[in-house]
Amino acid sequence: MSQTERYERLRLLVRQRSRQRRRQARQIDVLCNDLIGAQRTFLHRLQDIGFAAEFYRALLGSTDVRVLLARAGQTIAQEFPGVAVAFFLRQPDGGEFYAAPGGESLHDGRRRPQDCFDPELAEAICKRNQPCTLDDLSRVGADSDWETLNRYSLMTLPLSDQGRSLGFVLLYCRLPQVLHATDIRRVRPVLCGLAQAVRAVHVPLTARQ
Repeated sequence: MSQTERYERLRLLVRQRSRQRRRQARQIDVLCNDLIGAQRTFLHRLQDIGFAAEFYRALLGSTDVRVLLARAGQTIAQEFPGVAVAFFLRQPDGGEFYAAPGGESLHDGRRRPQDCFDPELAEAICKRNQPCTLDDLSRVGADSDWETLNRYSLMTLPLSDQGRSLGFVLLYCRLPQVLHATDIRRVRPVLCGLAQAVRAVHVPLTARQ
């Protein structure tokens, strides 16, 4: 074998080895990313479980609806700094808002977002029985105070028991802070339990869907 042939063979072996190393490096990167993703998912699940446990612990012993909702609202607000919480419960004569403590600084003595919800808008939200953004609300509540509401980023989440709407949860913050659907991922699973607790301590509602 000539010197040139040996040299070409060596070059071929080096290229093959380099390709193998690059392929192995890509495989290692994929494996590491999968491990990191799995760890992140696991941590998120642990956080979800921790939040749910803390939420339900806060509700224990609450036999008055105002106390129940105040505790629920405080626990939710602790999860989202800068976010205020209010609850709307349906009643035979329309309904009533219950504001959780801690949101006073967001409206500086002005009208609160829940003060801008007319009965028709509140009832429309209950009938939708699904999460609503401000854009969703603007399509069903033309007579509400939108000048005030447009100063906030807000979202409503249904409060329902076995498909029956008991009301909704209102989350809001002052712009430029913005609420995203992913932000409230941890809250939605506990609302079924909250609805059951509300139904247990609240005055029964008339049969409405």
